[in-house]
Amino acid sequence: CSRPQKVCLCPFLPIHPLKVSTCLYIIQHPAEESRVLRTVPLLAACLPPDKCKILVGRRFSEDRYPELAAMCRSPSTVILYPGAEATNLEEVAVSASPSVMIIIDGTWSQAKDIFYKNSLFRLPKQVQLKTNISSQYVIRTQPTNTCLSTLECAAVALTIMEKNKSIQETILRPLQALCSFQLQHGAQIHHSKEHLLKNGLYDKPMPKNKRKLRRMELLVNNVKI
Repeated sequence: CSRPQKVCLCPFLPIHPLKVSTCLYIIQHPAEESRVLRTVPLLAACLPPDKCKILVGRRFSEDRYPELAAMCRSPSTVILYPGAEATNLEEVAVSASPSVMIIIDGTWSQAKDIFYKNSLFRLPKQVQLKTNISSQYVIRTQPTNTCLSTLECAAVALTIMEKNKSIQETILRPLQALCSFQLQHGAQIHHSKEHLLKNGLYDKPMPKNKRKLRRMELLVNNVKI
């Protein structure tokens, strides 16, 4: 895990990489590389190298990424990105589970920028997770209570596609240990922005931008964004 001995996460990783048939393509925003408490390295440590491929960047053209372009054109590829046009993954997996899933790793605004400014990512079938579980990544602020980290999204998605409930438990174990270690060493629990706004605990200046202010109003009123 490349962490100091006192906070080593290796005991919480699977002894052998999980045997999965699904290949994940993690499209990572460059800003995520500099973050200390990232979840993607933990995800990669749980899976075989050929089943978790990480591509870092903001723009992905067919000329520079021919393998990715081929994957995007394959009917067995899906991209995990919520929205009005997305189908619930559970429904897709009933008939035939996808063999490749693309997941964008970054903040919500970074993920949105990558998704809409790369035409390749609108070629695969768009899917989303239908889940009400709360994120266990409590050392990083999420927009809403049900927003999940990249590792958590991958854990839930692989459990559905591989039809194996133990996958989710195995992948979440190092994340739970990471958060536990950080809390023991002075980190504070980060409630979601939704939670802070609803409980009058949001202590930052409200945005002057009308669009951002409207998004906050929607969070408070339980309107899905």
